[in-house]
Amino acid sequence: MHLPVPTSVPLSFRARLFLMLALFALVPSVVLTVAWGGATSRVLPRMSGAAAWDSVAASGTRAVRTAQRAPGSEEARAALTRHEQELASSVTQARRFEYLARQTGPALLAVGLVLLALLTYLASRIAGHLSRQLSRPLNELVGWTERIARREPVPPEGARRGAPEFAVLRHRMREMAAELEAGRDSAIAAERLEAFRESARQVAHELKNPLTPIRFAIARLRRDAAPELQETLDVLSTESERIEAMARSFSQFGRLPEGPMAALDLGDLARDAARTSVPEAMQLEVETEAHLPLVQGQHDALHRAFANVLINAVESCGGGNRLEVRVHRRADEVVVAIRDHGCGIAAERLPRIWDPYVTDKTAGTGLGLAIVKQTVTAHGGHVEAESTPGAGTEIRMVFPAMHEHREERHQ
Repeated sequence: MHLPVPTSVPLSFRARLFLMLALFALVPSVVLTVAWGGATSRVLPRMSGAAAWDSVAASGTRAVRTAQRAPGSEEARAALTRHEQELASSVTQARRFEYLARQTGPALLAVGLVLLALLTYLASRIAGHLSRQLSRPLNELVGWTERIARREPVPPEGARRGAPEFAVLRHRMREMAAELEAGRDSAIAAERLEAFRESARQVAHELKNPLTPIRFAIARLRRDAAPELQETLDVLSTESERIEAMARSFSQFGRLPEGPMAALDLGDLARDAARTSVPEAMQLEVETEAHLPLVQGQHDALHRAFANVLINAVESCGGGNRLEVRVHRRADEVVVAIRDHGCGIAAERLPRIWDPYVTDKTAGTGLGLAIVKQTVTAHGGHVEAESTPGAGTEIRMVFPAMHEHREERHQ
């Protein structure tokens, strides 16, 4: 029969800290108390000099008596008598001091023990206070590291005990946790986006391969087919064009913008995209702020991004109402804002409009705004969206401005 071997339970950090602080205060106190007790019990009796005075008194008495037996004057005898009395008085005082030293030693030792007990109490109180002030914040911060590792939120701001340095450390750990969470989210989003791009490249490749022979076959059929088959051929041609447009969308999303970079006037670029993407029957307002800085970018990619947002805005309005395009400066950025007055987007759906394959259109791929975000991000910018259901949506594309400002066109 094997009995379980008892395992020792490790002391907590606070208990170890308390023991270290207490021992640091108590060990020197105990040593000093023992030394004090030994000194009082051994040194004080020796300081009295009783043995030495006894020896002096014995020899002095013999010398005085010898001198008294010798012939001499009365004055000499009187001086010897006074000396004998002083010698006797000194011996008596020495014996009294020896007695007091023997009696005082235990009292002084008791006083030392009382002081040691008082010092022990004070040391334990101070050690307990210091251990609480150090161990509680440290244990709290150790718990925060475990929460951060589990991707759990750290506790909110509140009244915390401990030295002010711990408050600074908590603040820095909150910032670090937020940055780590943002970094994790960015890494996950980047991996997810790369997976979407790879699947889009593969889909575009698979769609493009059969499209060319299909279009050639439709063209040959149009030349030789009977009139009653023309409507069917029109359907085939329309659907093949739609598939080709889808393949282009997947291909655009599958790769980052390519081509030479140049200094662009986003006001002119937005005006040109609006002119080619918005129907004439729709009311369009384009407002461009004067003295706009230029933006370094790829012309065709940005033109497609602006056109995608404008086409989405036109479709959300149902071909009616009006569109507003505003290009303006915001600090060191240039903002292209496109606002429609359509049905709007629900608040819970608004953050997902930039995700690939998210769409409410029956014939859409859900890649339009994803391509827009990808293009703007590739130019060092970011996208923003604001919408009110029933009142419309505003899409903002924000780009970093170049340091050099463009001059006025007309001077």
